[in-house]
Amino acid sequence: MSGLPSGGFTLRNASVPSVVLNAADDGTVLRLDIDVADGRIAGIRPADGPPPAGAVHNMDGGLVLPAFVDLHTHLDKGHIWQRQPNPDGSFMGALLSVADDRNSRWSAEDVAARMDFALRCAYAHGTAAIRTHLDSERPQGSISWPVFEEMRARWANRIELQAVSLVGPDCMLDPDLLRRVGQRVKSAGGRFGGAIAAHPRSAEAMRNMVAVAGELGLDLDLHCDESGDPAALSLRHLAEAVLEAGYRGRVAAGHCCSLAVQDERMQAEIIELVAEAGIAIVSLPLCNLYLQDRDVTGTRTPGWRGVTLLRELRAAGVAVAVASDNTRDPFYAYGDLDAVEVFREAARILHFDHPQPQAWGWIDTLTTGAAAIGGFEHKAEIAVGAPADLVLFRARDWTELLSRPQSDRIVLRHGTAIDTTLPDYRELDQLME
Repeated sequence: MSGLPSGGFTLRNASVPSVVLNAADDGTVLRLDIDVADGRIAGIRPADGPPPAGAVHNMDGGLVLPAFVDLHTHLDKGHIWQRQPNPDGSFMGALLSVADDRNSRWSAEDVAARMDFALRCAYAHGTAAIRTHLDSERPQGSISWPVFEEMRARWANRIELQAVSLVGPDCMLDPDLLRRVGQRVKSAGGRFGGAIAAHPRSAEAMRNMVAVAGELGLDLDLHCDESGDPAALSLRHLAEAVLEAGYRGRVAAGHCCSLAVQDERMQAEIIELVAEAGIAIVSLPLCNLYLQDRDVTGTRTPGWRGVTLLRELRAAGVAVAVASDNTRDPFYAYGDLDAVEVFREAARILHFDHPQPQAWGWIDTLTTGAAAIGGFEHKAEIAVGAPADLVLFRARDWTELLSRPQSDRIVLRHGTAIDTTLPDYRELDQLME
């Protein structure tokens, strides 16, 4: 793809899914001319009109998407695989391996270096907004939250950053300790969260989370039921706690894997509660495919994809998104915070591709829909007056986009093409010693 003109220009004959145009989603892809001036989108019109008068970059039917939103990541954990791999690929193996690495290696310098590396990857791939979960129990919370605040300031105007606390069931069942975490979160302008699956006191834990969030005026983002155990009911307990308390903040729940293996009656009841409570659901298809239904003996092929019931949830009116989750750590050995990769694999794992007329509507799970769930300033839409934060592709349609890595994409930030060279893993070698 040739270089862009300097200054104002028109992206001529671009293919744009209707869902990112701040318009009703009818599954269509429109051919448009997009005018860019002073770093913003100055005009949008059908491509069959007269040629524009100014400088032109001919997209030749190539897709144009807004810069992406990655709603669920773990920047504090990323890129530790070389020094702390998962010994058997299991969820418990990931938990224990991360705990070992965190307790021995997660200084402020270590977390900051790995976090910055990950953000440079995401930026080069075309992401403009990221929410990260941060391990927040003592003593790590006092290390990672200041690092995040510094990183948020350093990356302002490039990637809009949000952070969510991540604590375990023991903390969630201790209101005093939970309140101290919440106060630290509030001081950083963060979101309040924790992780719980099958647990005899998960209902109590969720009531505590909702109560402290309401008391401190915090939005919620929980890891729920990251498990293949149908007895894991933390998503149900979260919805019930939100409804009982009359909580009015934003609520998101990630993973929710167990929902897919529960019986149909339970699924229907939980989905109805989630919709009534206004909880958004974030599926993490790459990580869940990696961890769920793994046989640690290596003798059985997995029979379950690990993802939640995204279609059923959306059909019930629940806002949904997909996201990267972990990258190159014991929870997921791969990944690069590339939203195109996430969408490509989500399309395959979750069958976004059929029925075909509706397929493009799913791009909102990493653009407009994800931005709305997160409450980001970056709306991830293509609209007149919006910043020209765009990703340009030679690919013209669904199969062209999802069949190749799209390493020749052009990323525009404020109307200017950025350097999309990815950082070299060798930069991290010293941290792996």
